[in-house]
Amino acid sequence: MSNVQDVMQRLFLVSLLMASMSGCSSAPDQFGKLDLKKWRSDRGGCKGVRATLVPGFKAEVQNLKGKTANTIGELLGRPDVNQIADRNQKFYIYFLEKGIHCDQPGGKSMSRSVAIRMSAIGLATEITFQNGIP
Repeated sequence: MSNVQDVMQRLFLVSLLMASMSGCSSAPDQFGKLDLKKWRSDRGGCKGVRATLVPGFKAEVQNLKGKTANTIGELLGRPDVNQIADRNQKFYIYFLEKGIHCDQPGGKSMSRSVAIRMSAIGLATEITFQNGIP
């Protein structure tokens, strides 16, 4: 009986260790062709870095669809604008270039942006590019 308890205890400790290590992973620096480290470093697109990353972002649009809100946040960073829509949906909006939002937070910006529509169950369903906020 003692051997069984020892084995069970070791299995429990190993699985606990594995679970704790998997929960401590940091956000990746690359998502396909998109350099996430550069993307996250340019909050609001105010440094002009995000504008140079648009081709890489567009190449990964289909791979971003279906991701959870938490995963999108981990990959792209906190959205510049979190807009509530109808039917419990929301938009995560990331500005792609410098605009009034850089100098006057909360000001209505017409700078180029990308909007990620999050469904009521928290999945990215649509990604659009536009000027300003949709």
